[in-house]
Amino acid sequence: MPQISQIAATYASQIFWLLVTFGILYFGIGKMMVPRVIATVDAREGQIAADLAAAEQARLAADQVEAAWRLKMDEARAAALAETSAAKAQAAKAAESQIRSADAELAERLAHHDLAVGNAKAQAMLNLQSVAADVAQELVAKVSGLTVSIDAAADAVRRSNAHG
Repeated sequence: MPQISQIAATYASQIFWLLVTFGILYFGIGKMMVPRVIATVDAREGQIAADLAAAEQARLAADQVEAAWRLKMDEARAAALAETSAAKAQAAKAAESQIRSADAELAERLAHHDLAVGNAKAQAMLNLQSVAADVAQELVAKVSGLTVSIDAAADAVRRSNAHG
């Protein structure tokens, strides 16, 4: 069988070219491409580490800025609260002062009106006594037919009012 006799020569040549191909691939990939890939991966890892460090620094700076902002906001809130409290106290004092002046004015008006009412009452009582004297004079004239002077009738009304 001629094919069996050619096996050794055919396989030897194929094995040789297989080894040459694997050698070229090994040196091409192992010595040229792999170092480039490793260098790229290392550069990428370095860039990622640098970016993470920069991000951490930025986060720390942002935390410091936020803390300063919160401190300023707390100070502003405290100042606003103090101003609000002062304004409330001032408004309360002003309102209290206005209420006191209004109370004093109302008390003065009330005293004035009480005096006016008292005067009107006294005037009404005087008018009532003069009307009562007129009525008493007419009543005496109608009932007894006597004529009584207005002074005597007024004196009788005054005595009657004094003794009830």
